[in-house]
Amino acid sequence: MNHYVLGQLPRWEKLMVPFAPVVNGVMGQDWLRKLLLPVAGVDSRRRIPKVARRSFAADRRRAEKAGVALRVTAARTKTDRVLVWADSFSNGFAPGVDHDVVRVLEHVGLEVVTPARSVCCGLTWISTGQLDGARKRLAQLMDEFAPIVDSGVPIVGVEPSCTAVLRSDLLELFPDDPRAKLIAENTFTLSEVLMGRSPVTPDSEVELPRLDGLELVVQPHCHQHSVMGFAPDRQLLTSLGAELTQLAGCCGLAGNFGLEKGHYDVSVAVAENALLPALRQASDDAVFLADGFSCRTQAEQLADKEGVHLATLLAQRF
Repeated sequence: MNHYVLGQLPRWEKLMVPFAPVVNGVMGQDWLRKLLLPVAGVDSRRRIPKVARRSFAADRRRAEKAGVALRVTAARTKTDRVLVWADSFSNGFAPGVDHDVVRVLEHVGLEVVTPARSVCCGLTWISTGQLDGARKRLAQLMDEFAPIVDSGVPIVGVEPSCTAVLRSDLLELFPDDPRAKLIAENTFTLSEVLMGRSPVTPDSEVELPRLDGLELVVQPHCHQHSVMGFAPDRQLLTSLGAELTQLAGCCGLAGNFGLEKGHYDVSVAVAENALLPALRQASDDAVFLADGFSCRTQAEQLADKEGVHLATLLAQRF
């Protein structure tokens, strides 16, 4: 059952967003949550993250109708334009992060565009072994993204696990499709763009906010660690003056794994390897930095510690 509920979460997310107050209200009642979650194959000790009242994609469509969605500069060339991809997790559960990514990229002089329609990378289908469903969604994604990337516009991912799908899983699921290679080679994290590791060039005269002396407890996402690497993020943060405590290992949630019945105790035990001790030992002023939605969810549910995405950390200081 959890493969239908968690493994196909993006499908249900589109249905939940229009009814966010109702969904959040129901899941906010302990007795209802403990009654419903086991039916869905989820451990009753877990909480479901709140659904956003309005998705990032809806906000962008509304802004486009108002004529303020894009900041276009006549002198810009196509190499100064980036496609911000709001994955299903950030789009439906944390759209503020998507907006912060846009703010940061526009702050450094880049023109941001977004897809004409929301597309999913099929991550939750992949993690539950539903590869036919994953291929279907990735095929739709390639139809949408390949022409844009082919015109010289790179993709900036928001969620590390979804970004890793385009950099790795996409090639494995479509080894003979040239569009897969094109997209994989032109998908980047925010830190890679800011550190000049992508085809676009941030304005060298625009400075990012200083983070001098800021204590950061950093949980790199497992997919980011294994596919993209954390080096660009670390280089960026240290160059801005931040003091990093970089955690080793997994947060323990691991997407749907830590939510499923039978996995809760293992999930908590993994979190006790590094994440939870580090959060307990950190000062009250320390910031928990985690680009991964699941990492932030784990810290919030097990340590009552709110985490922030790199984009939010920077955007809050403009």
